[in-house]
Amino acid sequence: MPLGSDKPGCSEEDKLSDSSESRNRADTSEQALGIRQRTPSPHRGNTPQSSPRFASVEELMETAKGVSNMALAHEIVVSDGFRLKPSDPAEGSLEKRVQDIVHKAFWDCLEVQLGEDPPAYDHAIKLLGEIKETLLSFLLPGHSRLRNQINEVVDLDLIKQEAENGALDINKVVEFIIGMMGTLCAPARDEEIRKLRDITAIVPLFKAIFSVLDLMKIDMANFAVSSIRPHLMQQSVEYERTKFQEFIEKQHNALDFTQRWLEAAANSLVNSGTEATLAPPGAAASAGPALCPLTVHNHAYMSLLRWNHKHTPFPETMLMDQSRFEEMQMALEQLTIVAAVLLIAYNVTGAALSGLPGFADKLKGIVNVLLAGMHLPSFNMNETLATIGEKLCVEVNSCLSQHGFTQLSADKASVLKGQTQAVTKPDNSIRKLIDSRIQTFLLSYLDSSHHKSSPVIPGGLVPIQKELEEIAVKFSRLVNYNKMVFAPQYEKILKEILSKDESHSTGKSAGQG
Repeated sequence: MPLGSDKPGCSEEDKLSDSSESRNRADTSEQALGIRQRTPSPHRGNTPQSSPRFASVEELMETAKGVSNMALAHEIVVSDGFRLKPSDPAEGSLEKRVQDIVHKAFWDCLEVQLGEDPPAYDHAIKLLGEIKETLLSFLLPGHSRLRNQINEVVDLDLIKQEAENGALDINKVVEFIIGMMGTLCAPARDEEIRKLRDITAIVPLFKAIFSVLDLMKIDMANFAVSSIRPHLMQQSVEYERTKFQEFIEKQHNALDFTQRWLEAAANSLVNSGTEATLAPPGAAASAGPALCPLTVHNHAYMSLLRWNHKHTPFPETMLMDQSRFEEMQMALEQLTIVAAVLLIAYNVTGAALSGLPGFADKLKGIVNVLLAGMHLPSFNMNETLATIGEKLCVEVNSCLSQHGFTQLSADKASVLKGQTQAVTKPDNSIRKLIDSRIQTFLLSYLDSSHHKSSPVIPGGLVPIQKELEEIAVKFSRLVNYNKMVFAPQYEKILKEILSKDESHSTGKSAGQG
């Protein structure tokens, strides 16, 4: 009977799962893609659609499996923090209760067998066989000496003969197993191995051995993932591209939202009068400036950092990273408020506090603590900013006094509190200024991702430089990987969008002529 971490009945596949965050992302991607196959979107308006194609259960299952595998491969490559963890049922769940009952029955049975006179070792020998297989699975091809030792000491045929003749010293075998586990385990498991040596009762010892073996399996799997990650990039790009192509071939209008996302970015650039790359030399002047595909694409990615996740469907090609973009968006919103508040504080106090080492970090820490949970429904931004204004006045006055300066006057304190609380409004001029500079920096970082030099941090953002650069690196990495995977789809869609735009501009110029 298979056994894992005192869990009889668990297969190897059941024992390992990726981190809850990674699994949730994979599930979200699968569900979102699946829903779009079955449910007409309310956002599609009057767009003509062909007759729906009905998929068989087998096709749906095959597609779901492909999406799940694609999401997992994606997670391994793009997430530096990807780790496998044991999958345990939730406390109080039916699965957990059933599992506990089965495990208890198994270990009780083992204890009864070993308590007989003479002891019956049938179950114990099976467990030793599983332990032996697990230890052998940890060995590399060159570990011939260790392999020979395991095969010699945990010789199941010999152990059975000894058990039948009443000559089996099971404690001696278990002692060897614990020693071998100590040899093969990661240093982080040394404490667990030490605890095993302190257990004297055989059944609790077996349970603890399997628990530690499961941890060692996780360690080995995570080591393997980290070792091969650098070599997985290109293979993962091809794998995701192939799997997604298989998906869109079975999916009706599978790239609708991606098309709309890129069209919105192009329209935004046209309406704002942004000119990225002019038409090639020799082109008719009346045709006007032409949008560059790269510029449209990068602005489209930037729009994902301002996305309305509740009401606007995310592009299909970005679904597996939606949670990451939402996290970055929330982090940027908090950084915007932090930078705005600090800019206000330094503008009000003047040159007295500028350049004081550590003071900006101290204020930033205070503001971040008070803004924790700012995206929760129960969070009151007005009250929080009022509290921040009061706290800033106290800290600023304290610092001014320590350095021999006059404290803030009542008028300046009132201005500091009032301007701080005004940041709660999205159209606040200081907040808009900081937000604009953050967006400019991120776009410049994206544009310079293929160059060695990074863009200079704009004024007012120095206090949040570290956090902002971390987000910029993550953002750029996700964008560049996404471009590699979906290059064929993006190239086709952008070509269609820009050719329409060019035709429209040419027709408009001809009409004016």
